[in-house]
Amino acid sequence: MLGLSMARSLSLAGQSVEVWEANEHVGGLATPWTIGGVTWDRFYHVITSNDEYLLRLLRTLNLEKEIRWKSPQTGFYTDKALYPFSSILDFVRFPPLSPTDKIRLGTTILRAANVRDPAPLEKITAVEWLTELSGRNVVERIWLPLLRAKLGVNAERVNAAFIWAIIARMYGARQGRGKRELFGYVPGSYRRILDSLAAHLRQHGVALHAGRPVKRVSLTTDGNSAAVDDGRTTERFDRVVITAPAPVAAAMCPDLLSSEQKRLLDVEYQGVVCASVLLKRSLSPYYITNITDQMPFTAVIEMDALVDPADLGDHALVYLPKYVPSRDATFDRDDESIRSEFIAALNRIYPDFGMNDVSAFQVSRARYVLPISTLGYSDRLPPFTTTLKRVYTVNSAQIVNGTLNVNQTLELSERAFASIQEHAELKPHRARQYA
Repeated sequence: MLGLSMARSLSLAGQSVEVWEANEHVGGLATPWTIGGVTWDRFYHVITSNDEYLLRLLRTLNLEKEIRWKSPQTGFYTDKALYPFSSILDFVRFPPLSPTDKIRLGTTILRAANVRDPAPLEKITAVEWLTELSGRNVVERIWLPLLRAKLGVNAERVNAAFIWAIIARMYGARQGRGKRELFGYVPGSYRRILDSLAAHLRQHGVALHAGRPVKRVSLTTDGNSAAVDDGRTTERFDRVVITAPAPVAAAMCPDLLSSEQKRLLDVEYQGVVCASVLLKRSLSPYYITNITDQMPFTAVIEMDALVDPADLGDHALVYLPKYVPSRDATFDRDDESIRSEFIAALNRIYPDFGMNDVSAFQVSRARYVLPISTLGYSDRLPPFTTTLKRVYTVNSAQIVNGTLNVNQTLELSERAFASIQEHAELKPHRARQYA
């Protein structure tokens, strides 16, 4: 999505653009796959009502009017029990917290949602900030387990801007008098969005080359162009924007200064191993079930609580994500061992669930998903520009005071494009064709 969005902005500015994609399909973390005859996203995605950049893109593709909105329920699995956590009444009744804890938790969410300048939050860890606002018991019972589920061993290293971004996005999605979260999806999900975006780009002159991994990017001897090598051929371009993760970008550009290489390689990434489980029936009425007990996965995401079952072949579709550091041994585990562990854990949460309910089980892996934003993270961001004057790097490591999602990715693309346009003093190669 980052590369495609950047291509669109450059094309809009009158540039002749090619996109080289290593995988067989464009879209990166948003690409779909087929499980048990049902085609849906490899990783779970949702549109929120405050996703400004994503909604603008969907409007351009004539897809915004097709979004189906819903206020799904949320659950919590804690102390070996499943609780609803969607309404004010659910919150009041939530047994794991005392009345005082609930007041402090509610106040924390309100205060976080009203932070306008998150920069100071980079100077304090999320655990320290949340303890100050919510108290130690709420942190131990709620916040810390949720942070560990997302960040594992890095939970106590991440800065407070990380958790602020998540709270602010979810709180901003609340609509109406009941302040229920409003989530949406496009029928066909990201397969439909990506197909529409690819067609839109091709219509306006952008060349898309899938299945073409880049081996090396360098400047030509005269410095007047950039050479891109895919291991078979080398082509020259006026400029190159690399939208691969920071360590991959470093490997592509061996001619960068050692200090530039170090800045890219020093970015710590959290990856994800995510199981998609196609079921014959729903597990619960909850779209998201947050888990604070020890489990092999982060949460239970039930797409069928949001998506019309007809869009899923009249099945239920569940995602079971496990977030781990990019070099974690979990990436090397075979699908069958993950399946056995995850299915057994599901049975502990939902005792009436069994293997007979499973139609298909598939595992997707991504080593570089989100950067771990430790203290003072924005001071160490890799810049968009490089000492290879015609080469730029743009990736999720440059998301400041935010967390990775499609909307945030599109915001990064617009910010990076503005910087590159100014630096390169781009002059149109052709007439502006669309707006």
